[in-house]
Amino acid sequence: MTVHFIGAGPGAADLITLRGRDLIVGCPVCLYAGSLVPIGIVAFAPKDARVIDTAPMNLDQIMAEIDQAHGRGEDVARVHSGDPSLYGAIGEQIRRLKQMDIDYTITPGVPAFAASAAALGMELTLPDVSQTIILTRTAMKSSAMPPGEELAELGRSGATLAIHLSVRNLRQVCRDLIPHYGADCPVALVYRASWPDQEIIRGTLSDIRAKTRAAKLTRTALVLVGYVLDSNEATDSRLYAPDHRHILRTQG
Repeated sequence: MTVHFIGAGPGAADLITLRGRDLIVGCPVCLYAGSLVPIGIVAFAPKDARVIDTAPMNLDQIMAEIDQAHGRGEDVARVHSGDPSLYGAIGEQIRRLKQMDIDYTITPGVPAFAASAAALGMELTLPDVSQTIILTRTAMKSSAMPPGEELAELGRSGATLAIHLSVRNLRQVCRDLIPHYGADCPVALVYRASWPDQEIIRGTLSDIRAKTRAAKLTRTALVLVGYVLDSNEATDSRLYAPDHRHILRTQG
């Protein structure tokens, strides 16, 4: 018996990987985060599968379902939104599985920041503008950020920021970042990237909070910050330059 942690992707049912889809198809038990995983993903489960929305469940209840499946010798598809390695809360589940001597696998998924960049129609790493992306969040009711990982500290890098779980904390986000990026720094807020009701709000650190409040968006949004969001005249990369030589292209 094996528990398969599966990244469902950002929302669109056809953005799950083939491996993830096939694992769901083959598992008699499917546990999924119903508040974030679309029903189209769960629809891949067998018709007679035990399909459970874990959104209202705590960790003990989830592990009890897995333990019961283990007793029956049934594989479990544990479906998480986006990529399970990012804010997927799989760490504590893995620790429990090891204690229970239950095998597990992890299948990656399309992360929210990649889907958001696609929705914006842009590349996040442009020469001479930004070559670094920092994936982070802010602390509200969730666990505190470790020392040195506070947004005000990360902002010193000047890198492009992909800020998760923070749409309700935009006042503090802007307050922490304006000293480093300036009030006119571009911001894009992508709500439910790739879902049918996806929304994009563009602004700056000075006005993004007001625009978001006007749109009444309070959850499930990624905040992107950086001048890469508004750079139409970036330097071309060296990758395809005629005079760039590499092992597969020795002459122009």
